[in-house]
Amino acid sequence: MCEKAGAEHYGEESRESAEAKGVRIIQEALGRLGWPEAELIRRRKGDPAKLQIALCLWRETTMTLEWIAKRLAMGTKTHLSHLLYWQGRERRKERRS
Repeated sequence: MCEKAGAEHYGEESRESAEAKGVRIIQEALGRLGWPEAELIRRRKGDPAKLQIALCLWRETTMTLEWIAKRLAMGTKTHLSHLLYWQGRERRKERRS
């Protein structure tokens, strides 16, 4: 599903497409890091590399924080939200300096 979703694209089709994109983003990131998928479970919930993958997923897909947190083994959606908030805050702080 490459084109924009229109009235003929219902929720289930859009969700499946977004999920496929999310899985692809995760697989590409794991490949760049040289990690097997099991490494996501072994790493800390707040691992910087996992946080970067989560940020990419959050920006480039419509997947929920709950899905992202579960898929990347990052704890709860509220924990992930907290991590993303602080990540954004640090970036804004760096831009001002």
